[in-house]
Amino acid sequence: MAKSSKLTTMIIVLIPVAVGINYAGKFFAEALKLPLWLDSIGTVLAAMLAGPVVGGLSGAINNIIYGLTAGPISFIYALTSIGIGVAAGLLYKAKMFENAFRALISGLIIALVATAISVPLNVLFWEGQTGNVWGDALFAFLRSKNVGIWVASFFNELVVDLVDKVLTVFIAFGIFKALPKTLVYGFRSED
Repeated sequence: MAKSSKLTTMIIVLIPVAVGINYAGKFFAEALKLPLWLDSIGTVLAAMLAGPVVGGLSGAINNIIYGLTAGPISFIYALTSIGIGVAAGLLYKAKMFENAFRALISGLIIALVATAISVPLNVLFWEGQTGNVWGDALFAFLRSKNVGIWVASFFNELVVDLVDKVLTVFIAFGIFKALPKTLVYGFRSED
């Protein structure tokens, strides 16, 4: 967020737009039974535009709204969304969205952050599973080979998050690059 920590009009408008992008992505992925989440595009975009606090807030609000309207499981992962927003905002400040290669590295880092936060939640609430067809198939395979629940859950989450978060970052990166420079600078002038 801006150094003055003020909720400006631009940020107040950005948050529901980011939440809408997240909500639509998650709804689309679930409706089509995609093996991805697609629920963090708005979070990453908001973090790039307005910083880690706004990114994290956008992600958390999405999880709360989605939890109230479409799936209560979403509430639990608000923590993951906050982590994604904060990581994306910090990576943007570290100039890790300057080009496609750096965006790829950012996507990988964000995937690791999401995995690190989600695995304990998965183990605590879902016996290590994610509810994702790709991840849960790997989880079942690893468990059948007597791999411990924490390691199996880690790879379960990671196999989905690597693809999902890299794709998410590239979509957000593309949107960001397509935005009018005056809009982007409008957020920067508030720093």
